[in-house]
Amino acid sequence: MATIEEKATPLVDDQIHRTNRASTASLIRPVDSLPQPSANPASSKGGGGVVVMTVRWWSDSSEDGIVEKGVPWWRRSGGGVDGGNRGGRVVVLAMTIGVDVKYLRLPVMLRAQTRHPLDPLTAAEISVAVATVRAAGATPEVRDSMRFIEVALLEPEKPVVALADAYFFPPFQPSLLPRTKGGPIIPTKLPPRQARLVVYNKKSNETSIWVVELSEVHAVTRGGHHRGRVISSNVVPNVQPPMDAVEYAECEAIVKEFPPFREAMKRRGIEDMDLVMVDPWCVGYHSEADAPNRRLAKPLIFCRTESDCPMENGYARPVEGIYVLVDMQNMVVVEFEDRKLVPLPPADPLRNYTPGETRGGVDRSDVKPLQIIQPEGPSFRVDGHFVQWQKWNFRIGFTPREGLVIYSVAYVDGNRGRRPVAHRLSFVEMVVPYGDPNDPHYRKNAFDAGEDGLGKNAHSLKKGCDCLGYIKYFDAHFTNFTGGVETTENCVCLHEEDHGILWKHQDWRTGLAEDGKIEAEVRLTGILSLGALQPGEVRKYGTTIAPGLYAPVHQHFFVARMDMAVDCKPGEAYNQVVEVNIKVEEPGEVNVHNNAFYAEEKLLRCELEAMRDCDPLSARHWIVRNTRNVNRTGQLTGFKLVPGRNCLPLAGTEAKFLRRAAFLRHNLWVTPYAHDEMYPGGEFPNQNPRVGEGLATWVKQNRSLEENDIVLWYVFGVTHIPRLEDWPVMPVDHIGFMLMPHGFFNCSPAVDVPPSSCDSDVKDNGNGNENGNGVVVTKPLQNALLAKL
Repeated sequence: MATIEEKATPLVDDQIHRTNRASTASLIRPVDSLPQPSANPASSKGGGGVVVMTVRWWSDSSEDGIVEKGVPWWRRSGGGVDGGNRGGRVVVLAMTIGVDVKYLRLPVMLRAQTRHPLDPLTAAEISVAVATVRAAGATPEVRDSMRFIEVALLEPEKPVVALADAYFFPPFQPSLLPRTKGGPIIPTKLPPRQARLVVYNKKSNETSIWVVELSEVHAVTRGGHHRGRVISSNVVPNVQPPMDAVEYAECEAIVKEFPPFREAMKRRGIEDMDLVMVDPWCVGYHSEADAPNRRLAKPLIFCRTESDCPMENGYARPVEGIYVLVDMQNMVVVEFEDRKLVPLPPADPLRNYTPGETRGGVDRSDVKPLQIIQPEGPSFRVDGHFVQWQKWNFRIGFTPREGLVIYSVAYVDGNRGRRPVAHRLSFVEMVVPYGDPNDPHYRKNAFDAGEDGLGKNAHSLKKGCDCLGYIKYFDAHFTNFTGGVETTENCVCLHEEDHGILWKHQDWRTGLAEDGKIEAEVRLTGILSLGALQPGEVRKYGTTIAPGLYAPVHQHFFVARMDMAVDCKPGEAYNQVVEVNIKVEEPGEVNVHNNAFYAEEKLLRCELEAMRDCDPLSARHWIVRNTRNVNRTGQLTGFKLVPGRNCLPLAGTEAKFLRRAAFLRHNLWVTPYAHDEMYPGGEFPNQNPRVGEGLATWVKQNRSLEENDIVLWYVFGVTHIPRLEDWPVMPVDHIGFMLMPHGFFNCSPAVDVPPSSCDSDVKDNGNGNENGNGVVVTKPLQNALLAKL
């Protein structure tokens, strides 16, 4: 068994994946012939703060109801269209598909596993992985010191996923695999699933990465005798892993018990420590004092006014002037200073946001219920984590760091079959830098994914509030700090939403349609991080919210990593990226009316050419094209990235947070796929002393992007100048982007959407009485499939 004392290098994934690639060849063997179903026969009618992240899937067809379980998607009934307008659907993420294996006429095969290679780890698998690693510890002392930061699926190489999708799991598409000379290939088995663990040794202050092979027989079912097998164990030097909620709670307790801190609070009139809130923040990296040889936190202090009101908004009373540095490894205060006595802000009568009288107010009484009714159920189907919604199909996953992950996105396009769009989509980082140079606000530059984990901080969703209509929920399983398994119920929801008119045209000659888009949306809300002011003081780096209280200016940045596969079957790497800018034609003979403009394309040939920024003045966007597939006009098929509102960091080039967040310097980065290039700031941004680690360093290789396996890194953000209306809790703000088909289809993919026949509205007759005589009118709907985290 490997132990964490073994010497190793920080780049452990390369060795792991070389081993996986070498083993892939043994998983398949050629056969002389194999009956295969058409990828999509002609008769097919395809089935296929707080941050809320949403993905909308725009479809070209509307199917009301769920196809009977066991009926393959290519046997679904078709339908014509009529009329001059259409309602569309947007799916807000979820997923069941039953496939008749006899209809496929494949030989009966024993599955090497019952879970798809990309399914998130189950609670049982996490328990097995933790038990295996703990048992492999060299001594009882080592085992007792283990703290489990993250346990996640080690995603297999793409060929393994292709095999699973071809023969073992939906969508059952052997036609997508490469052919051998002797005929198609058929797997004899799939490799066991593997878990990747990030483990912190509390005694030695070491971080290690473990890989554990999981078996189908789990420890929880066999008395702990079958724990799995350690594949590798490697210590990663000079890093600090993300913080854990258990550490935060322990930090608050030891600060409250620290005598100099209690004395400082007493100077401010506070003796009841139950009123005090201690929020630990990672220190980031500003000097050698923040080096990762120590695990450090610098807490922010707040104080409530009433001990008998646990729902009081304590963030309305920041405690300024107290400097605290905590050693999180040994849980001791290592530095303390009461630097300046800043009076506590007076209690703001508008500070609370709880319902009605509990906040000293009255709730509205004129809000009527809004109900979403789907009497025939939803149009999506879910089989495990595989989702079919009209002509889209994909898999959903979940990691403690990223939260929601979407895999194997494809579109079923008539006789062209299942056409891939992307292999993997996720948000890989979120950075929030503050613009106030005063202490402690200049240190506020949280990496919410790399220092804490977006997935681990996800909340349970609630019907009627976060999700509407017919909902499919997915739970998420995580390890806690000591290795136990915790479950966040209803962590992801999938439902359909009315998204307005899909298309409408009244011209007597033709019709016009659009769609086939994927929309990513981030919704921001939450409580402002505030500072206290001296009497009469005003700061230009924020907004005065209440007497003695101000909110510093700041920005929110998100990084979407999109492993694209536009029209690429497994094993193919035929994508390229072009930038499109709108140019105004110079006045002259070809532009006598001075009204001409045109789109100019530029191929991004290498990584250093592909560090690009948004430019709304030229309507700049980018297209991922397949270099070997064309549409009916002979143009290359593609999907374009359409930016939404965006910004760049409003900080000097030498800003300390940009050492760790160099990826924020551009809105778009493009790299060729590499299995170990997952996080734009490197895997361990917490207290990271290395300048520009991650994306900014990878692109210096200046690798070719011409006809390659392309990964887009889109950085988008918002600059938040706080308003009084953002207090006590900020209303939702929306930012995002779209992936839109560009020459991917031969015409609008939305023309076959039938008119809505069961949705209706009551037209107000002017009397204002909901029980009066209203006129029922047909309402065309556009729906979307949304996945919410």
